[in-house]
Amino acid sequence: MLFLVAALLLLGVVMGTVAHAPLSVSLVAAAVIGVWLAGFAVRERHGRRHHTSAN
Repeated sequence: MLFLVAALLLLGVVMGTVAHAPLSVSLVAAAVIGVWLAGFAVRERHGRRHHTSAN
C-alpha cells in the first residue's frame, strides 16, 4: 500500500513538472523515454529468444 502511495505521489510530481515545462522539453523527454523503452523491449526479446532453459 505504501508503494502505491509513493508511486502516485511521484506521478503527481512528474505530471506537475511536465505541465510547467515547455512543449519542446516534454517532447524531447518523451522521445528519449520511448527510445529507451524500445531498446529495452528489443534486448528482452533477443535475450528470451536465445536463452536456453535448464529445466
